[in-house]
Amino acid sequence: MSRVTAVVPFVNLTLQHQPIQQKLEQAIQSVMQQGDFVLGQALAEFETAFATACGSLHGVGVASGTDAIALGLQACGIGQGDEVILPANTFVATLIGVLHTGATPVFVDCDPQTALIDLMAVEKAITARTRAVIPVHLYGQMVSPHHLLNLASTYDLLIFEDAAQAHMAEREGYRAGSVGTAAAFSFYPSKNLGAFGDGGMLVTREGFVAQTMRSLRNYGAPRKYYHTDYGTNSRLDTLQAAVLNAKLPHLSAWNYDRYCIAQRYSARLQPLQSCGIVPIANHSGTGHVYHLYVIRVTSDCPVDRTTLQEKLASEGIHTGIHYPIPCHLQPAFHSLGYQSGDFPHAEALCEEILSLPMYPGLSDTQIQQVVAAIRAIVNPSAAMLQPCDSLVPG
Repeated sequence: MSRVTAVVPFVNLTLQHQPIQQKLEQAIQSVMQQGDFVLGQALAEFETAFATACGSLHGVGVASGTDAIALGLQACGIGQGDEVILPANTFVATLIGVLHTGATPVFVDCDPQTALIDLMAVEKAITARTRAVIPVHLYGQMVSPHHLLNLASTYDLLIFEDAAQAHMAEREGYRAGSVGTAAAFSFYPSKNLGAFGDGGMLVTREGFVAQTMRSLRNYGAPRKYYHTDYGTNSRLDTLQAAVLNAKLPHLSAWNYDRYCIAQRYSARLQPLQSCGIVPIANHSGTGHVYHLYVIRVTSDCPVDRTTLQEKLASEGIHTGIHYPIPCHLQPAFHSLGYQSGDFPHAEALCEEILSLPMYPGLSDTQIQQVVAAIRAIVNPSAAMLQPCDSLVPG
């Protein structure tokens, strides 16, 4: 394999920040001059702007996406004695958020093609104690809103969206954050809309939920030194809100760039599907915002996922795994009583998935470099233009 000189990073935020550097600096300077670093004007402006962008009514900024889930569920009235259904293949923050409320998490499996929560499995898991379902809009693709709403209506369930990877994603005429009672977002720096540190937000159409959330994030105090809720200190810094507000007008263009990059990946990877390289399916069309571009390295592939990742790294191509261990098998949560084999699709995906470089500004040359490297690893003796399926060992 020929040695490449150009590194392809997994994420490159510089390409995003350089064109708007002056706006970012102005936003930060404005907060510095006003001095309202906590619960300031820029935060209020961003909360309104982001909620509107999501098609919701209220936004409440908090310190992280995890807090947006934990405090958001609490603000929705979820607590001790309730069951909350969530997918086994999600980032652990979804589970931690449920546990912080005192509710009981109930895992279900996923669709192996999309990696999204299996709503048929959700229906089978519903009991008399089930209060809510958390659809995780994974990798930038929404769970079907129509199916979610039908399920919630039939069984009187609260929908709480985990939209940490789905800023302004769309499906079936809905935007992430506008389907359920409330939705949690993360503004971790590498998200589609990222801060210069941690940050999160709850968006909701319910005024009471927003009011309760504002109290919970501020020591449980709806006004200074008057505490009505068992809250905490979890406020989105005004500086971070100013940065996010400066970025927000560019989010649609960045998301479209991600979608176009994904289309180029998919077209070039198509000949490798018979070699066991299978992209996670897109059932949302242009509404998929591709926070991550994820492939499956299936059993049909001549090399395993670990080998592929290591060889790509040796070629200067950085990748990730989102996520290598499903929540129900994480050591910290063995007490929940789940074991290997409970959710075969989620467990299989954790062994197969590989996230390729994805960020606005990723060039066509870089995409070709990534795909060419994968082809060379999967078929080391193959000529670059030879059909892939003719090269798989019989």
